[in-house]
Amino acid sequence: MMNIVAITACPSGVAHTYMAAESLEQAAIARSWTIKVETQGALGTENEITSGDVQKADAVIITTDIELVGMDRFEGKAIVETTVKKLVVNAAEILDSACDVAVA
Repeated sequence: MMNIVAITACPSGVAHTYMAAESLEQAAIARSWTIKVETQGALGTENEITSGDVQKADAVIITTDIELVGMDRFEGKAIVETTVKKLVVNAAEILDSACDVAVA
């Protein structure tokens, strides 16, 4: 079982940010993986990833659509970078990538 943390954010910080978070959460549930998704958008930061969450995480998934806040907390972790569009369309593929980097 994998433990993943992720940050989703899009330029407008509204619909796609939350659609990407939902896609990741559903794909992780389907695999019986644990995931915590932080959203950074128009409403600010929600469901913030703590240092404890990072410590327990096997891998980190981040979006690259905009500059994200707090990236330094993931130093030394296996990271997968992607876009919000890819997360919405194929979250399972991104989770596969996270698994690959975690075991590498």
